[in-house]
Amino acid sequence: MFDYKIQSTMGTLDLLNHLFNFALPAIVVGSLLAYCAPLLYRKSSPAPARYAQAAINSVAGLLALAIGLWFFGRDGKMATYGVMVVFCAMSQAVALRR
Repeated sequence: MFDYKIQSTMGTLDLLNHLFNFALPAIVVGSLLAYCAPLLYRKSSPAPARYAQAAINSVAGLLALAIGLWFFGRDGKMATYGVMVVFCAMSQAVALRR
């Protein structure tokens, strides 16, 4: 009676959309942390440029998201986002300590 075709493959745009939405929280948190750090930490330090700090924080956040995806078998868990924030904060602290 109903003849539905089920598409089981993901297109290129769907894949890019999923990857972008997976990485976006790490990129936003890492960038906000790097650009808002001078407001909270006023002591001048020989830290790398803000864009380099944002990139390092984002990579640390992506690493945390990848570990959470591996550990839980799916993304979007609140524990994974908590670990992402901790990883980003640790990388920012290391960058400001130098």
